Amino acid sequence: MSNKDLHFELRGEQNEIAVIRLTRGAKRNALNDGLILALRDLFEKMPIGVRAAVIDGEGEHFCAGLDLSELQDRDAGQGLHHSRMWHAALECVQYGPVPVIAALHGAVVGGGLELASACHIRVADDTTFYALPEGSRGIFVGGGGAVRIPRLIGAARMTDMMLTGRVFNAQDGERIGLAQYLVPQGTAFDKALELAARIAQNAPLTNYALTHVLPRIAEQPADQGYMTEAMMAAIAQSAPEAKERVRAFLDGRAAKVQKA
Repeated sequence: MSNKDLHFELRGEQNEIAVIRLTRGAKRNALNDGLILALRDLFEKMPIGVRAAVIDGEGEHFCAGLDLSELQDRDAGQGLHHSRMWHAALECVQYGPVPVIAALHGAVVGGGLELASACHIRVADDTTFYALPEGSRGIFVGGGGAVRIPRLIGAARMTDMMLTGRVFNAQDGERIGLAQYLVPQGTAFDKALELAARIAQNAPLTNYALTHVLPRIAEQPADQGYMTEAMMAAIAQSAPEAKERVRAFLDGRAAKVQKA
């Protein structure tokens, strides 16, 4: 990693967890093109052996959105290509090599919410707040938010956020689906790391199915979804690691599901 705005490290006994931290704390981790491209490159070149990743933000905020001080005057064609560049970069997060957990705190605003929505699991602490201020600034989301965010909370809620400037706090954000976990202040990263460690123990092919295949099944007509599911189930259960895990369960060597 050579980008000063992005810190990368490996954790775990076998370096199986990647920790990716936005380090523009003085700018509330606002995103610029260099940072977006660095994220793309990182996920395209993720070290072999990494099984899960955590994205975090330095300082008081996860990410306060697009760095408007770097917003350029573009014509329609240039704006189109710029948006598509962001799409390609965040696709590398969503459809990259490993499941990604976002550790949210403070501002998760605009492009920051677009980045968070590209992750597979979002853990928010009590300081988290969500907003899409693009509507009041005369612009529109351009980093995939118009596709990903309605899938989390519905088009009506996203419309409300953009038309009115509505801000959701941590509790309401978790209630409507912007995060799957809500934890006390200052503990989002620890919880995200705990989840990453658990996810890293899964069979890699199962994790791939959940991050790459399940979202596509959800977009398919039912009959096509059933067929895709059947093929993925057959592929997953045929893997040697899957067969060993089933044998371990049948032999009483694997833990059974317990009430939470």
